Amino acid sequence: MAKFDIAKIIKKMQNCKKNSNPTAVESFIELNKKRDPFKVLISTIISLRTKDEVTYQSSKNLFKLASTPKTISNLSISQIQKAIYPCGFFRNKSKTIKEISKNILNDHNGTTPDSINKLLKFKGVGRKTANLVMILGYNKPGICVDTHVHRIFNRIGYVKTKTPNETEFVLRNKLPLKFWLPINSLLVFYGQKVCRPISPYCSKCAINLYCRQVGVDKSR
Repeated sequence: MAKFDIAKIIKKMQNCKKNSNPTAVESFIELNKKRDPFKVLISTIISLRTKDEVTYQSSKNLFKLASTPKTISNLSISQIQKAIYPCGFFRNKSKTIKEISKNILNDHNGTTPDSINKLLKFKGVGRKTANLVMILGYNKPGICVDTHVHRIFNRIGYVKTKTPNETEFVLRNKLPLKFWLPINSLLVFYGQKVCRPISPYCSKCAINLYCRQVGVDKSR
C-alpha cells in the first residue's frame, strides 16, 4: 500500500470529479452568489434526503416566491409545500421552513445567526446544516460531514469514528484547513459514483492504492 497522503488522495478524487454534475452544495453556491446565509439555511433544509437536482429546483421555486425571513413567514404552509414539492418530506419541511423564518424574524431581528450553537437551536437544524451556513453564508471555516464524508474517511483509514458528528470534530483537528470547504461536495460525488456504501467500485477507484478498505467485505 502506498504512503498515506491526504493531499494527494484529495487531488486524485478532484481529478475524477471534473466535468461532473454539481452536487447540492455546489447548487447552493449557484443559488447564493450574493452569499445570503438565510438562503443557504433554507436550501440545506430542503436538501435533506432529497436528490441534488430536486433540491436545486425546489429551492429556486421557493426563492422566486419569497426569499427572506419576512416574506417566507407571510406564506401559508400550503404555498411553501407547493413551491418545494417534490422534495422529500416536503410537508414537514414546509412547517420547519416557516417556523425557522418566523424565529429569525422575531428573535434575531431578521438576521440568520452566524454561530453554529445558535443555529443548532432551530428545529430541524443539525451540525451539517449549521456548518454549511457558516461556510457558504458567512465564509467562515467549517466542515460539513454527511454520511458520505463519514463513511469514506473511515473507509480509507484517515479517521476511526462511529458517527458523523465525531468525524467532524476529528477532522477539525486533523484535516488541513484548505480542504474544509471543498470536502463535502467532493466526497458526496465520490460516494455516489465510486465509493458506494455497499459493494464499492474499488477496481476503478483512483485512490485504491492508498485506501485501507476498512469494513469493505465485497467490492466491484
